[in-house]
Amino acid sequence: MEILSTSQVNGITTTTPRKKDIDSKENLWSAILSEVQTQSSTKLPSNKSVLVLGDNASGKTTLIAKLQGVEDPKKGSGLEYAYIDVRDEYRDDLTRLGVWILDGDPGHTNLLKYALNESNYAHTLVILTLSMTTPWAWVDQLQHWIKILEDHIEGLKIDPEERQQCRQRLVTVWQSYCDTIDELDPGSPIKRTNRLSSVDDDLDALPLPEGVLTTNLGLDVVVVVTKTDYMTTLEKELDYRDEHFDFMQQWIRRFCLVYGASLFYTSVKEDKNCDLLYKYLTHRIYGLPFRTPALIVEKDAVLIPAGWDNMKKINILYENMQSCKPDDYYNDIIAQPPSRKTVSNREIEVQTEEEQAFLTRQLQLLQQGQTPTRGESPMRSQTGASKTSPRTPGSVGAQGSPKKVDGKLNPGTPSGEGVLANFFNSLLHKKSGSPAGSALAGTGVSPRATNGTDLMSASDKISVRTDAAMELDRLARSVKKDLDFPAQTDC
Repeated sequence: MEILSTSQVNGITTTTPRKKDIDSKENLWSAILSEVQTQSSTKLPSNKSVLVLGDNASGKTTLIAKLQGVEDPKKGSGLEYAYIDVRDEYRDDLTRLGVWILDGDPGHTNLLKYALNESNYAHTLVILTLSMTTPWAWVDQLQHWIKILEDHIEGLKIDPEERQQCRQRLVTVWQSYCDTIDELDPGSPIKRTNRLSSVDDDLDALPLPEGVLTTNLGLDVVVVVTKTDYMTTLEKELDYRDEHFDFMQQWIRRFCLVYGASLFYTSVKEDKNCDLLYKYLTHRIYGLPFRTPALIVEKDAVLIPAGWDNMKKINILYENMQSCKPDDYYNDIIAQPPSRKTVSNREIEVQTEEEQAFLTRQLQLLQQGQTPTRGESPMRSQTGASKTSPRTPGSVGAQGSPKKVDGKLNPGTPSGEGVLANFFNSLLHKKSGSPAGSALAGTGVSPRATNGTDLMSASDKISVRTDAAMELDRLARSVKKDLDFPAQTDC
């Protein structure tokens, strides 16, 4: 209940609140406003974003889909936009991290202005993707994309003071990096990376290691090597050895030192380092805890956070290199194999011939009188001369295609029976005055006699001739009907 003070001036009574009560009211509202501001400052910001650059088939879309938890990624073209849900379990807060994926086609680099501009420069992290399936292309790919990124940033109209602050932030990350015992497991005998210290930590600034941040873009950069499960294929098919992988690793780690970048080897297929990459991104962007040490033992699961690496640690890899030196030209050691090996698992595509072209070619062959590929017509000429055989329902030439006629006889076909009938009829109706008949008649030997003996009597000979003539006549009539049938159907 508010207490009022009463006063009387010139006969008029006025009532006003006490000054003490007014001050207490103002203090209450100030306290409420201060509490709201404090709570809002601890919430996860919603203006952060990630820009993903890399060649086509380097695994950009699949990697981001894995970070999203999406089972079936859909690849687009040009400049894609997606988001990753980020949750702070300690403060029970949720936000969305925007992700821009630029197509690997050089013709789409002009779209970069929509993903990285003056308004979000200070709030953007860049991921450069490489694929283990093409390690011989790493040099060209990294130089290509880092050049595009440098030229684009140089063309942005960013306030010089803001640009310098972003660059100094990266320097401070490297200077303030430290390894501490994991707070979650204080009994662990292993010295682990507790966190990457924030820029607000009051630590003595150390000078930058040799070769670190010689090119400072003012942006957090993470180099991600995808598809590391392909290393086994490189070993089997291209005879890669540990020293080849060590040579590749030392080269890319030296590249990361120049730009102050982190390095991750990932495999979505075998789920290697994908969860750690997600946690590291949320740590670098939102300051969430990251308590995983640098991993360099497993060649297909390398993890090197920004600030950990230096040339002394990279020199350890040189001990395993026997057939190559660190200063050797990269593509002299990691050379591109013949193209046949890159497509050995792909099936050869068979091109079919257009139907009308095929039929036209067949027609030309038939008109030229060449033998068709499906064989000759079973109909034969009775005289053995080359004639076009008549069409029969069961013959190959039933479609009216001209066929070459073979003069040979085939007793198993109707045309062969007709020829045989005519042949035997001609023998039976030969005149007795023929040379062959006269010779046989003079000797008294039957034409069917063998070894100089007559096997049949005169009556048997007449009976056999009569039966043979009747059978041959029947066969001749049957053949004639078969030949007349298609002619009637054609009419």
